[in-house]
Amino acid sequence: MARVQQVLDLIRPSIQEDGGDIRLVSVSAAGLVRIRFLGACVKCPSSDMTLKTGVEANLQRNIPEITRVEAVE
Repeated sequence: MARVQQVLDLIRPSIQEDGGDIRLVSVSAAGLVRIRFLGACVKCPSSDMTLKTGVEANLQRNIPEITRVEAVE
């Protein structure tokens, strides 16, 4: 979980520039990461793209055992 948090901390500033934020909720043994969008990200129409091309891509590139990332409310 600490490795996931480190990667999220690296991408967090770019998300915060647009008035949003992300919080790590959980990491399963199967490699599923759950995050929560905060601030402007909550109702942003681009949040799905941010999730897949930003968060998930970065996590999978840095931590190969991550299988999927999903946003929870």
